[in-house]
Amino acid sequence: MSINDILLQVDNRKSCDARLEFATRLARDHGAHLTGLYLMSNWTVPAYVEGQIPVDVLEQQAKRAGLDALEAERRFESRVKSAGVLAEWRIAEGSPLDQLVLNARYVDLVIVGQPEKDVPELLELTYADSVTLESGRPVLVVPSVGVARQHIERVLIAWNGCRESVRAVNDALPLLQRAKEVLVLAVNLPKELQDSDVPGADISLHLSRHGVNAQAESISGADISVGDVLLSRAADKSADLIVMGAYGHSRIRELVLGGTTRHLLDHMTVPVLFSH
Repeated sequence: MSINDILLQVDNRKSCDARLEFATRLARDHGAHLTGLYLMSNWTVPAYVEGQIPVDVLEQQAKRAGLDALEAERRFESRVKSAGVLAEWRIAEGSPLDQLVLNARYVDLVIVGQPEKDVPELLELTYADSVTLESGRPVLVVPSVGVARQHIERVLIAWNGCRESVRAVNDALPLLQRAKEVLVLAVNLPKELQDSDVPGADISLHLSRHGVNAQAESISGADISVGDVLLSRAADKSADLIVMGAYGHSRIRELVLGGTTRHLLDHMTVPVLFSH
């Protein structure tokens, strides 16, 4: 199992620089092909509204959109050239989410940016949670603040024994095998999901048979949210990546009541690989 194809969602936000750097380094480390995808929205204006907009305004908007796409391509091409990575550039027109999901289905790993809180939902083009749920591929989300280290040497696995968690570990295996240290962390794991007297011990043993230097750790009775525990422990261990299953409960329940997936998307301090 290896990472041979990576899809990177590219835009013109300042936060994209860190995403570009991270993705090109990862592609180079794994000898992977990197596809840069620019999502050009074709949000349609109702006919009765379009008739009220001067033609020159519509033309200026189309010209601006084309210039933005060219600028994103320039940044991408410059970065991959300096990194010596085999790459290609794509512009997808149509529904941004549909196009991102469609392109994601034909790669090994998708890299997107953290959703930005100050961006209106209509203009948000990362869709980290939706592409995780709908693409069937692992999605690596890079924090808006960037990353401290480009190499993934220390990984924290959020382990709860559910299907999504198992899927995440399997999807992340090429990254785990290259890491120096892997911590399998179980937080407040119910008895029925514990695989042994030490939660996480069995999956750690499985990983060791794949050449992964994994250790199990469990925390019971934590009086803060699981998400906060994960971020705190990741900071303690100087983790470069968190691996976790996304939306073990229904997405609606997590959106309404909150949940670990949503918490990490909102507060991540290191890249997070989500699988569903």
